[in-house]
Amino acid sequence: MPDLRPGAEFLDTARLIQEHERRRLAALLTGPHELELVGGSSLPGALTKGDVDLHLRVPGAAFPATVDALRAVYVVVHPEIWQATLATFAVEHTSLPTGVAVTPAGSEHDVRFTRTWQRLAAEPALVTAYNELKVRHRDDPAEYERRKSAFFDSLQDG
Repeated sequence: MPDLRPGAEFLDTARLIQEHERRRLAALLTGPHELELVGGSSLPGALTKGDVDLHLRVPGAAFPATVDALRAVYVVVHPEIWQATLATFAVEHTSLPTGVAVTPAGSEHDVRFTRTWQRLAAEPALVTAYNELKVRHRDDPAEYERRKSAFFDSLQDG
């Protein structure tokens, strides 16, 4: 895992990227949608490798058409994790590596992204635990992903 640094070092740039993508999506998507900044770069105290994670929420009925439209402007990434309520893309030509996860509003994946990052933003002790997990498993990406998933699962219950 690359060096980890505080999200505060990336937050301003991440917000600029988010705003640029909001404008791009407003011109592309005709229906309602919401683009949230999530991930380590969204929280000043969270450790991050410096990438930007965006979460695009759309109405359930609009999900398939939205995914099709995004294929025209973004690069498909991690197709092996795609599901009926999750699609992932990379945004090219940004100053920081940027990804977009698309979910239908109210779906399991939407609730997971939204709830997790709301809880982390509201509870500093959870950010500390998240940072410790990242540092402890930085040299074993598979173990990190497994433990991160379990940690995020635990945040859904509180």
